Amino acid sequence: MLRFLKVILWNLPRIYMIPGMAYRAKHTERYGEEARYAYARLAIKRMMRAGRISTKRYGVENLPQEGGYLLCPNHQGKYDALGIMISHDKPCSVVIDDARSHGILVKQFIDLVQGKRLKKGDARQSMKIIRELAEDIKTGARFIIFPEGGYFHNHNTVGTFKPGCFKSAVKAKAPIVPVALIDSYRVFEEWSLKKMETQVHFLKAIPYEEYCGMTTAEIADLVRGQIVRRIDETLCPT
Repeated sequence: MLRFLKVILWNLPRIYMIPGMAYRAKHTERYGEEARYAYARLAIKRMMRAGRISTKRYGVENLPQEGGYLLCPNHQGKYDALGIMISHDKPCSVVIDDARSHGILVKQFIDLVQGKRLKKGDARQSMKIIRELAEDIKTGARFIIFPEGGYFHNHNTVGTFKPGCFKSAVKAKAPIVPVALIDSYRVFEEWSLKKMETQVHFLKAIPYEEYCGMTTAEIADLVRGQIVRRIDETLCPT
């Protein structure tokens, strides 16, 4: 929380970026995907500088070079999607809980990157978002979705993955990229202003041909298992 307050105060002179995000989100004919993503990453970089945050990325070579795909990370806190985006050079977006997406700055940011708002508990709306996500991925979009369905202050441990989060990848017949986040929770949970380093590990993409015969529950276990192994290998090397 202390770091969050510092980020807000330090960036008050840059508050113009909030209406700047809204304007760019509204005028997509003038600001294409690359330009809007660059503006989003500029906002992230300024936040990182104010908060003394750095993020190391690993496995960029594992990202598919062509086409759309689904990025599936473990979930630790508010910094997770930002850490992935600052590490992911090509434009990508995020699926977010609708209830968390309407606050000032968050709303403008999600609109800027054309994120998907998922209403938990609304099965019809959830299926609509899954269909939209699949169609977008088919046309080359890249989306972050958090299969744990939220973050529960579980630090570097990984909760159960919800099978439904993988339906869009199955429908799109698209690659799934497991993403292991390490120490991301520390950014806004620790009461400290010390320099903070997080890690983003892009694991080897799982092509459709590799998981097409599996149930979504089996896919969830496969992706979660790979993330857990990478976290264990990084934090407890043998």
